[in-house]
Amino acid sequence: MLGTDIAIDLGTSSVKIYLDGKGIILNEPSVVAYEQDTDNIVAIGHEAYAMVGRTSSKIAVVHPLCNGVISDFALAQYVIQHYLKKINGSKVVMPRVVVSVPCGITEVEKRAVVDAISASGVRKICLIEEPVAAAMGAGVDISIPHGCFVIDIGGGTTDMGVISLSGVAIARSIKMAGDAFDEAIIKMVRRKYNLLIGTRMAEEAKMAIGCVYPRKEIVTHRVKGRNMLTGLPQWADISCDEVLEALLEPAMQIIRTAQEVLEKTPPELMGDIDTDGIILTGGSALLYGFDTLISKKTKMKVFVPETPENCVAVGAGKAISFIDDMENKNYGVLNPLNAAY
Repeated sequence: MLGTDIAIDLGTSSVKIYLDGKGIILNEPSVVAYEQDTDNIVAIGHEAYAMVGRTSSKIAVVHPLCNGVISDFALAQYVIQHYLKKINGSKVVMPRVVVSVPCGITEVEKRAVVDAISASGVRKICLIEEPVAAAMGAGVDISIPHGCFVIDIGGGTTDMGVISLSGVAIARSIKMAGDAFDEAIIKMVRRKYNLLIGTRMAEEAKMAIGCVYPRKEIVTHRVKGRNMLTGLPQWADISCDEVLEALLEPAMQIIRTAQEVLEKTPPELMGDIDTDGIILTGGSALLYGFDTLISKKTKMKVFVPETPENCVAVGAGKAISFIDDMENKNYGVLNPLNAAY
C-alpha cells in the first residue's frame, strides 16, 4: 500500500478513487455539510448527501465541484485530503496521482485542481482528459491510428471527443448533464402540478422512471413536496411519459452537440466511427433509451459498457502505467496523459 499510485475521478456528483492493482476502492458523493457560523465541517460524502434539503438554517450543504471544475477551493481541498487520508492512512510516502478533467477546462481551472490535490502532499500529479479516460475504461485501445467517438454524460458536464493515437482529435464539453435532467423534472412538476420538489426527489424520480425514449409500458412514481398555492404538503404520481417530455430537450441538446462534433471530424476518422459506432459512458448513460435515441438521430450503432458510470475512473486508473513513460520520455510511446505537475 506504501506510496501506491492512484487515480481520482473528481466528478460534480461523486468522487471515485482507483487504487493501482485493486480497482475502485472509494465512491462517495462529492457533497459537504458545514456550519455557516463557524465553518466547521459536519459531514462529507454519503452522510452529507443524506442531509440535502433537510438541514437547519445553521448548516449548509454544498457541492465543492460544479460543472466538473472546482467552485469552492477550500472545501474541495478538504474533501480530497479527507479521502486520501482515508485510503492512505498515515503512510510516509504519498502516491503519484492521475486526475481526470473535462476537455474544455481552462488553465486556471486546471491549476485549481492541481493545487487542491498537491496540498495533500502527493509526489506527482498527471491530468487526463475525460473522453480519453472514458475510452480507456470502456476497453478501447486508444494507441492505434483508429478513431473512436466517446460521449461521457456525467453529473455536471457532458464531455465528448474523437480519440485516436492516445489523444483527442476533436472534443466538446457542455454544461448539460445529470443535474440538468434533475432540474428539468423539478420544472415539469412545478408547472403541471403546482408542486415544489427538491433535487433529491427529482433524482429519485429520474432513476425510477426517467427515460428519453418512449417505454413499452407506462410506469409511475410518487413525488412529494409543497403545494405552491396552499403551502401545504402534497404528493403527485408522475408518469414516465411526463418525465420523457421534460428530459427530451436537454437530451437533444447533447445530441445536437454530438452531431456538431461529427460534422467537424476528419473523414478518415469518420469512417472508423461509422464502423465501430459510438461509446456512451457516464452515470446518465443509464437513462432508459438514451442509446436508442442517439442511434436514431446519428444513424450509428451506440454501445453502453457494463458499468458506464465507472469508465472514467477505471480509464484514469489504467493510465497510471503511463506515468513512468512520461518521466522517462520513451521513444515511440504515445502518452494519453497531459502535463505533470
